[in-house]
Amino acid sequence: MTNVSEARNRGSESTREVIVETALRLFRERGFDATTMRAIAAEAGVSVGNAYYYFESKEALIQAYYDRAQAEHEAACREFLATERSFAARLSGVLREWVRVSEPYHEFAVKFFKHAAEPTNPLSPFSAQSSPAREASIGIYREVVEGSKDRMNAELRAELPELLWLLSMGMVLFWVHDTSPGCVRTYRLIEVTVPLVDRLVGLSHLPGLQGITKDFIAAVHELRA
Repeated sequence: MTNVSEARNRGSESTREVIVETALRLFRERGFDATTMRAIAAEAGVSVGNAYYYFESKEALIQAYYDRAQAEHEAACREFLATERSFAARLSGVLREWVRVSEPYHEFAVKFFKHAAEPTNPLSPFSAQSSPAREASIGIYREVVEGSKDRMNAELRAELPELLWLLSMGMVLFWVHDTSPGCVRTYRLIEVTVPLVDRLVGLSHLPGLQGITKDFIAAVHELRA
């Protein structure tokens, strides 16, 4: 009985992956708006009802893309986060790996960004629907901070993972509009930004800057509320 159940689960997961792969291909080729669930089902070789069984909408397929991209990013970061202890190197590595693993989706992201940029759209990275992928991404930046040997203000350390995720969102916006070969301008943005962040974080524990750090954190709390 267990073997039958496991086989069914594997078959279900395989069908789910085929639908996701097909949807992402069609989104890249035709654009998000022009791609229908019926077209996705036909290309994937499943019934429309079966496609809706796995994904209730095209938006749910995008959430699956978010989850997959997040998992790929985590896997790409795992080795160097386990050994590197410098805050700057850890942050730079995580940002650079995001660009690298996202490269195959760059053309798709350019076409899709108008939907994700709408504040009320469920596909926004800030939406409630995107919270699992968002929290997982913040978790990577939490690892960046917690695994760092560098000194920093304790209160800032607690806030830093979410702030670094917001920084990464700015980088994503830049990346979407980056037309340079291999997105070299995005890599350059990381190269010049990380040392500045590292310097500010490193100064946060100094007695003369504790007041400024507290004011900054208070502003973050107020804006978040």
